[in-house]
Amino acid sequence: MNSRPSLQRSRWMAYALVGCGALLMLAPFYVMFVFATQSRTDIFSVPPPLWFGDDLWANLRLLGERIPFWRSVGWSLYVALMSTALTLLFCAMGGYAFAMFEFRFKRPLFALVLGTMLLPSFMSMIPSFMVMDLLGWIDEPRALYLPGAANAFGIFLMRQYVRSAVPKELIEAARMDGCGEFGLFVRIVLPLLKPALGTLGLISFIGSWNNFVGPLIVLRSPEHFTLPLALRLLQNPVDTEWGALIAGAAVATLPLIALFMLASRQLIAGLTAGAVK
Repeated sequence: MNSRPSLQRSRWMAYALVGCGALLMLAPFYVMFVFATQSRTDIFSVPPPLWFGDDLWANLRLLGERIPFWRSVGWSLYVALMSTALTLLFCAMGGYAFAMFEFRFKRPLFALVLGTMLLPSFMSMIPSFMVMDLLGWIDEPRALYLPGAANAFGIFLMRQYVRSAVPKELIEAARMDGCGEFGLFVRIVLPLLKPALGTLGLISFIGSWNNFVGPLIVLRSPEHFTLPLALRLLQNPVDTEWGALIAGAAVATLPLIALFMLASRQLIAGLTAGAVK
């Protein structure tokens, strides 16, 4: 008799817990957007402002005067789109090959690919710079999206999804009908990989958009700086325009928020694919 009220109470407690967690997660974003509309003096006032101010356009104008902000937005968008497109292409091809083909040293090669995920990222900083310098790619945006196009995480994700979502019988039937390997991959395999491609694309775009260390290593000219590196130029020990800096960070966050809202279902579908047979 008491099981139903107890169940309802547990459900509301779970809702309250999730709601509190959501508020804690959203609080930094709210503060950032509020501070983006305040002047430097208002930001450091006591108590700090908790509602939107009138200095947003002044902060954006100051942002454009101090750094090539909108050019940096364009470079970030270009690098993120190229990185995402190449990652989807090469990782899908690599994952499909590891899942569907049998070839010599397949298992050692796949273990080697996974082994690269165990290396800390800072260990590749000096070798990456040396390779980019050898290729003549220093201060070139292509140095930010070509080297990491076929990454281990993407290959592993696509391989696992191909094994769970692409029947081998379908591949064999297409080959018997005379479909070539490239046509088979484009016409049959890629449409079946949409959830995983959406997940990997979202992760790749966010990672490239937020990348700070990569541009710091290979870019030299402020005209080629991506957004995280350009915003760093606003900081100095003497005179940091915090209102403009936070406004730039808020503008940089907007595309990621919009992308996540549009692709959140695709992300969940891709990450949970294969969890339930």
